[in-house]
Amino acid sequence: MILKNAARSLTVTALFAAVALSACSAPEPGSAPSSAAAAPASATPSPSKSTGPYGDFPTAAEACAKISEQATGATLLPLAAAKGTAAELEQLKAELNRTAERVPDSLQADFAKLSQVAAAGVSDQTIFSSGKLQAAMAPVTGWLAANCA
Repeated sequence: MILKNAARSLTVTALFAAVALSACSAPEPGSAPSSAAAAPASATPSPSKSTGPYGDFPTAAEACAKISEQATGATLLPLAAAKGTAAELEQLKAELNRTAERVPDSLQADFAKLSQVAAAGVSDQTIFSSGKLQAAMAPVTGWLAANCA
């Protein structure tokens, strides 16, 4: 039963990872990012490093690639926890937190929330089956679709 639930959770996670990756492609040169912002989450992000329309990233392409990569990585934290060492897991969490500091201001709270929910999913698999991870991922994938498609 536990293995069946874990497999179902990983399948859902893989599906969301695929959606996140497919939503990200660099905008054409000379185009500005969309001004549409996702609804802010209640999480408080760490102090901002973001400095421009792409946060702390020099180009839209770099912002889109890193945000997509890290959002996908967040959804795969439980798999990383099962396959890797504790040190590797902590490194992945630290990278998520660094990315949360670099994303554009309009995405910081949502990305920080995704990071927190994904980290909680390492020890609480109900995060995946209850839809909490999907809910935390939605504003990030929405931002990717609006700004990176």
